[in-house]
Formats: sequence, structure tokens, C-alpha cells
Amino acid sequence: MPNNLTYAQSGVNIRSADKFVKFISNITSKQNKIKKQNNIGSFGSINKIPYNLKKVHLVTSTDGVGTKIEIANELNKFNTIGIDLVAMSVNDILVQGGRPFIFLDYISINKIIQKKLKDILKGIYKGCKISNCELVGGETAEMPGTYSKGKFDIAGFCVGLVEKNKILKQKNIKKDNLVVAIPSSGLHSNGFSLVRYLLKKNKINYKKNKKLKKWLLDPTKIYVRELTKLIDLNLINGCAHITGGGIKDNLSRIIPKGKCAKINLDKIKTKKVFSWLKKNKISDNEMLKTFNCGVGFVIIIDNKKFNKIKKYFSKKYSPYVIGKIIDGNPKVLLNGKINW
Repeated sequence: MPNNLTYAQSGVNIRSADKFVKFISNITSKQNKIKKQNNIGSFGSINKIPYNLKKVHLVTSTDGVGTKIEIANELNKFNTIGIDLVAMSVNDILVQGGRPFIFLDYISINKIIQKKLKDILKGIYKGCKISNCELVGGETAEMPGTYSKGKFDIAGFCVGLVEKNKILKQKNIKKDNLVVAIPSSGLHSNGFSLVRYLLKKNKINYKKNKKLKKWLLDPTKIYVRELTKLIDLNLINGCAHITGGGIKDNLSRIIPKGKCAKINLDKIKTKKVFSWLKKNKISDNEMLKTFNCGVGFVIIIDNKKFNKIKKYFSKKYSPYVIGKIIDGNPKVLLNGKINW
């Protein structure tokens, strides 16, 4: 009689998965912000809400990193993609006035490769550390037949906390408020399908271009440390995370009815990677609706508070004014042109 069939024969290695879970448990044991309840490897995560917060609301966000993972695969470099994953969710939490509390990840892959997954996880852990939140669990799914060899996908889920009186509401945004840009670190995690199409169409071998390799995998800037200070001090009236859809689409989501954010595009300090993209025959309109174009985050503040907020940012991410709030429509009005 033939031997009995096994799960391993189908392409799923439970022992390898258990080994990875043990690695996650070991690396997250270094976290000491929250008294842990042996979360990793359990059926769920138990976390105590900090006692010093009053009238707490939960803020939730989930996201991925899109086709930036294909660049990571091509370059065989996975130690930054986890930072991107955390950034995409925790930066969204800030928009509500929240601070990241706990984070969970989901990794699906055709076959568990320890080094690849460990590098991804190290990035996730680093992103959580920067965000002052705890990695409390997740799921690693080995899925032979669903993904081709070497392919994978990742997703993240963040729970944040916000006190009722700290929630950032549209009604806080008033006429004559300043619209302030905070620089991005580069492409962040949006627009990579267009980037990859451009690379392929123009037959650009980025594997041999040191500068391009760096640009393409520069991790998304996490704004938690700076923004939570501003929120605590009541220095901002609203903010927007600039992701897919660019400045116009994302900023319009927070502008109240009857108000307009008038943006002077000529004030934007773009980055070299966007200048390079623009030279490869991408129109201004396409650039603006696909990429952050050098602006990773936008905050809206009272016009007398600009000097106060500047001291909370490093020189690299120093904020600068790109417009103001006026009466009228549309919610966002783009004037001028970026100096690429």
C-alpha cells in the first residue's frame, strides 16, 4: 500500500511555521511598553488600556504596501518592507488624533523561507518600535498553489487610542488656517505599479543602479513621534496622510463643507526620485494624483502656531507652509506648478 498522505507533501511545513512563530515570540519579548499576556502564539491578544487615559475611543486602520513587495522580491531585500507596512496604518491612525497602541500583521507566502520572513518581521518590529506601539500577534499563511515561487503578500492592522477631547474633527478647521507640508522620505508605498511599468517599458535595469535601488526601497516615514506631541499640545486642527490619490484626494477628505484648502504647488519641495519620474514622461496631473510628490503628511494649524510646531521636527522633515484655508469650493484648489 502507498504511504499515507501528509500535509508536508502538499507544500505546507508546520514545523517551519512553528520555528518562525518562536522567532517572533523571541523578538517581541523585548517589548516592555505594555505588560504582556503571552500574546504571541496564543489564540488572541490581551492588552490593558493605559489607566491615565480618559473617555478613550478606539481608532482602527488596516493597509498593505501594494506592489512595492515586487521591488523587494526583485532586489532580494526585505528588511525595510515591514517598516512600510507599519507606517501605512499608524500614519492613518494619526489623522483621527489617535496614537498607535497595538499592531498585527498578516503574511501569506507560497513557501516559508526563514530568512525572508525574519527580515520582514524585523522591519515590522522596528516600525512598531518607532511608532511606540506593540506587535501583539498576526498570521503567517503558507499557501502553495496560490502564490508562484517566491511570491508573497503582507497586510497590517493597527488599533489606536484617542481621548474624546483629542479627536481631530472637520469643524476644527477654520478660514485662514495654514496648510503645512511635512516632507516624505520618498515614494513611501504608493504608485509602485506605475513605477514598475515605467521601469519595464524603458528597459531600466535598476538592479545595477545603486541610487535607484535606494530610492525604490526607502521605507515610508513614520510621523508618530512628531504628530502625537502636536496633538497632545492641541497645536493642530486637522491632518492628512498623503498616500494614493496624492495631495488633492487625501486633503479633501478632511476639509469641511464650504471651506477650501488653497495650495500653492510652487511652494512644494519635491525630491529627486519624483524629478526622475517626471523626466520619464509622466504628466504633472498624473504625478499629482499618483504620488505624494515630496509631501508625506499635511497638517492644518492656526496661523500663529507655525513657529511653535517647527521645533518638534528634525531638519530633514522640517515643515513648511504650502497654502491656507479659504471660504468656497472645491475642497482643494491646486494653483501653480511644482518645480520638478
